[in-house]
Amino acid sequence: MGLTASVLAIDAGNSKTDVAVVAADGTVLATARGGGFRPPAVGVEAAVAGLARAVEEACARAGVTSVSHVSACLANADLPVEEEQLAAALHARAWGATVEVRNDTFAILRAGVAEPRGVAVVCGAGINCVGMRPDGRTARFPAVGRISGDWGGGWGLAEEALWYAARAEDGRGEPTALARTLPAHFRLSSMYALIEALHLKTVDEHRRHELTPVLFKTAAQGDPIAHAIVERLAEEVVTMATVALARLDLLTEEAPVVLGGSVLAARHPQLEDGIRVRLTTRAPKATPHVVTVRPVLGAALLGLDHVGAPPEVRERVRTHFSS
Repeated sequence: MGLTASVLAIDAGNSKTDVAVVAADGTVLATARGGGFRPPAVGVEAAVAGLARAVEEACARAGVTSVSHVSACLANADLPVEEEQLAAALHARAWGATVEVRNDTFAILRAGVAEPRGVAVVCGAGINCVGMRPDGRTARFPAVGRISGDWGGGWGLAEEALWYAARAEDGRGEPTALARTLPAHFRLSSMYALIEALHLKTVDEHRRHELTPVLFKTAAQGDPIAHAIVERLAEEVVTMATVALARLDLLTEEAPVVLGGSVLAARHPQLEDGIRVRLTTRAPKATPHVVTVRPVLGAALLGLDHVGAPPEVRERVRTHFSS
């Protein structure tokens, strides 16, 4: 008979998947990494089949055949109905006796707090915000793009910068150094050349995210338009955080606000300052901090919360991923 571990933790993002097998005493028995998790592009079954390779690798390394609980924090699980659909697909794999699926933003939140209490705003390719309390209450947004009221994320910032730069060059908008710095990143001489390259796909559209750091650099050099875009992102981050804090009745209590994702983890001074100043005004008891630890830690901690693991067990897992 094969061994049974306590928790199988899965953090699956658009670009990569991390898996960890955790024993009842908090020992991380094995980890594995797989590719991105994109159900909208390939379908639920194919996406879960992709997860299976990393799960099977981790379980083989750990020498276990099953776990007590599967804690899966998955990209594109944006709505409760999607979480339910994905949970059913994972349960059918019979990796564990119980399965809980959450959006992957919850993994970043739980990785950044000592207990399941607080709010996280994640700004990577897109933007999202979630919150939780130990009693199980949560706050979240659909976070499926402009139709759900979202603005920001690396993709959105690049689009905004391109819009202002194009209008600056052809005279419809105010002058901005972005009209020079954006095409220069691709060694092109003008916005017209960059527009043509993106439209004809001589520059791959997936490379647009490379323009986000250019935006921040241009803002730091004093360009008013670029500066205004960064300030708008700070405003959006704080708006999401304060709404989530209010929904959880945490505005009047000391509560952590975890900041994660590639854009926030880059710690651009203007953006950080803008967030802190706004939080001081709107949520003075909130304590913001950036988390850079691997989000699979959060998935593992959520799993250990579910099985009622004591604090010393959770601390052992945290130590493993923080060292």
